[in-house]
Amino acid sequence: MYSTLLGLHSGLRYIVLLLLAIALLLAIVGLFGKKPYTQTNRKVNLFAMIFTHTQFLVGLILYFFSPAVNYANMGEAMKDAMTRYWTVEHSVMMLFAIVLITVGHSRSKKAAEGFNKHRSIALYYGLAVLVILVAIYQSGRPIFG
Repeated sequence: MYSTLLGLHSGLRYIVLLLLAIALLLAIVGLFGKKPYTQTNRKVNLFAMIFTHTQFLVGLILYFFSPAVNYANMGEAMKDAMTRYWTVEHSVMMLFAIVLITVGHSRSKKAAEGFNKHRSIALYYGLAVLVILVAIYQSGRPIFG
């Protein structure tokens, strides 16, 4: 079960990163090109948020099956850098990224003008992508490999 979850979690990251990159690119083009906020923008942003939430749920399930996580003994987990990373740091950074994406999506829905919608997505999704890339980099695993 662990290897299946790990494979799913590792594979989903490509979809998540692709959707976030597309959403971010569309938001930046819309923001600087002063383009209207379209249904395509809305759908890409929504799918990016849905897939990141799905990825987080798979990661949360994986957390309880992973041999790299030691949530039962936090004192021991904090002494080893790699165990600490997988037990605390990775999940906290990813939760922060999910919060950024959710807030960005919510703010874009509430904004009245296209400019403000694009700005919310560009800012919050952009920060979330940065956090995700840093978390993946810190894991020691290749981001795109």
